[in-house]
Amino acid sequence: MRIEAVNICKAFKTNIVLNGFSHEFKDGTVTAIMGASGCGKSTLISILMGVMSPDSGEVIAPEKFRRSAVFQENRLCENLTAAANIRLVTGKRCTNEQIDEQLAAVGLCDIAKKPVRELSGGMKRRVALVRALMAEYDVLFLDEPFKGLDEQTKLNVMQYCKEKTCGKTVIVVTHDKSECDFMADEIINL
Repeated sequence: MRIEAVNICKAFKTNIVLNGFSHEFKDGTVTAIMGASGCGKSTLISILMGVMSPDSGEVIAPEKFRRSAVFQENRLCENLTAAANIRLVTGKRCTNEQIDEQLAAVGLCDIAKKPVRELSGGMKRRVALVRALMAEYDVLFLDEPFKGLDEQTKLNVMQYCKEKTCGKTVIVVTHDKSECDFMADEIINL
C-alpha cells in the first residue's frame, strides 16, 4: 500500500501550515512525522487519511483502502465498555478472549467490561490503540499515539505496537525523537 503526497498546500486563513509538501510513503514501512507544535503534522495526517482536503496538491493512493487511526483525542464512546468500543471495528470477527488478550498485552487486565468513562486517560489511550490495531486496515495512522502514558507503560505499548504493525504501512505523528527512533523506518521533519 503506497501513498504519495504531491505538492500539498494547506492554510487556515492567513496561517500557512503546509507549503508544497511531497513525499512517497512506502508500502510496509513505518514513517514518523516530527516537528514543532503547529507546523502541520496533524493537518498532514488528516489530509493523507482523506478526512481533510488540501488547498492544492494531491494524495495519490488506491481509490479504496482500509484505514485505521488513533487521533490526538481518543474518540471512544464513553458510555460503551472497552470491549464494545473495540467491537465497533472488529464486529464478531474476534472473540471476547482475543479482545481480553490484546487489552492485557497493553497492561489492561479486567477492564473489558468497564464503561470507558470510568477509565483514566492513559487507560483510554491504550483502549484506542488496541481498537485501531485490531481493525482490518491497509494503512494505520497514529497521531501522538503514546501521549499521556508514563514512561514504562509507553515502552511496553510501543513494543506492542511495533510487533503488531510489523510489515504494515504506518504513518505516525510525534514530538518525541525516542518514539521515532524506536518505531520508525523513516523520519520526516516538518
